[in-house]
Amino acid sequence: MDIKEIQNLIKFVAKSGATEVKLEMDDVKITIRTGALNTGQETTYVQQIPIAQAHTPAAPAQAEAPATAEQKEDAAAAEDAKYITIKSPIIGTFYRKPSPDKPSFVEVGQSISKGDVLCVIEAMKLFNDIESEVSGKVVKILVDDSSPVEFDQPLFLVDPS
Repeated sequence: MDIKEIQNLIKFVAKSGATEVKLEMDDVKITIRTGALNTGQETTYVQQIPIAQAHTPAAPAQAEAPATAEQKEDAAAAEDAKYITIKSPIIGTFYRKPSPDKPSFVEVGQSISKGDVLCVIEAMKLFNDIESEVSGKVVKILVDDSSPVEFDQPLFLVDPS
């Protein structure tokens, strides 16, 4: 149970008019009291209860699996480090095409030059052309068409060589 769920639970109990609610789960025990002492304040106690885990022979195999996945992520990050990342300069909706009936601005494997339009980001009903600041070859498109993007979110990987 995360902090947001606990906060929502506190708000729910406060609105319901209940004076005390106790919740016990596997690893969390929560008691919420509202107005019990006529103080007008809420009191919340959150206690983490450690759970003893049985040591089985399968545990080492499970410990190795995340390390392997982590190593794969590190290898992918190291491989991507040699590429230039083109990031979103604004918040909006990412489009790969100028309009639905036209072809995409760029495809994976296509060579681009500085100043080429890579995509369009719609922000507040304005369509902003995103131009390349580097020359190279598009290695990967990191965002799906018509999906929202955040400021500084990676959009493309470009191989400058």
